[in-house]
Amino acid sequence: MIRIGSRGSQLALWQANHIADALRTAGHEVSINIIRTTGDAFQNIAFNQVGTKGMFTREIEEALLNGRIDLAVHSLKDLPTELDPAFTIAATPKREDPRDAFVSIQFESFAALPSGAIIGTSSLRRQSQLRAQRQDINLIEFRGNVDTRLRKLQEGQVDAIVLAAAGLDRLSRTEWIRERFTPLVVCPAPGQGALAIETRAHDAETQAAIAFLEDEETRFAVTVERTALAALGGGCHVPIGIYCRNTPEGPIVTGTVANPDGFRFVRLELSHETGQSAEQLGHRLAQRLLEQGAREILSL
Repeated sequence: MIRIGSRGSQLALWQANHIADALRTAGHEVSINIIRTTGDAFQNIAFNQVGTKGMFTREIEEALLNGRIDLAVHSLKDLPTELDPAFTIAATPKREDPRDAFVSIQFESFAALPSGAIIGTSSLRRQSQLRAQRQDINLIEFRGNVDTRLRKLQEGQVDAIVLAAAGLDRLSRTEWIRERFTPLVVCPAPGQGALAIETRAHDAETQAAIAFLEDEETRFAVTVERTALAALGGGCHVPIGIYCRNTPEGPIVTGTVANPDGFRFVRLELSHETGQSAEQLGHRLAQRLLEQGAREILSL
């Protein structure tokens, strides 16, 4: 029996069941244990006020360490860049759409929003990049699971919301997606759209059982992104966007650092050099961003 640990949100359970179904197809018996995390307990508090790394993962890792579960299924963007040596990311399944989605009932695009429109998002990264595009909109803190946020939109509490496209795709809640932002408008969070399957570092049996779920292209991309984030000194709730994508010419990584009001902004793209590792590309991106002004922005 392989025991999976998961948060209890609708999206987290979809992700856990997605992995469980793949494991059952491969011949394994699987159970899912729901674990309440710090992030779940503080749904009404802004992310930047909670002040803790691993707010969506700590309690799950404790269950993993204590042997109550055998693996954890995380949204990779929620996982801190520095893991305790007791754990490892044993598999990164193929990534879904990493982009951010503009969701609205009334307005057909971000550009179509009238001056003074209200957008709900809990992400400083999204807020800063949207403000860099338009200073005439209002952005408000907006937490809750996907269904809660869509209900608030339907009630007219806001004119639009911005959510990860992957979560809406997975839950089949795409009816109000009006556009998916390109990385040069809103650069995704490192690891967005990807899952991380975490195990105990020395649990060779579980790692062997899930090895077939690994996707090499996804692993390369998210390693670039997480390496750059770590080198910039950022966590999952700072206004940093990093996205590595594969092209016919090879991987290209986009990086964005902005202050919350959107007035100070650095963005650049780098191409992968022959023979360069994912870690080297991530470090090179971080260094270039720091040289072009990200250091001053992050120091604020």
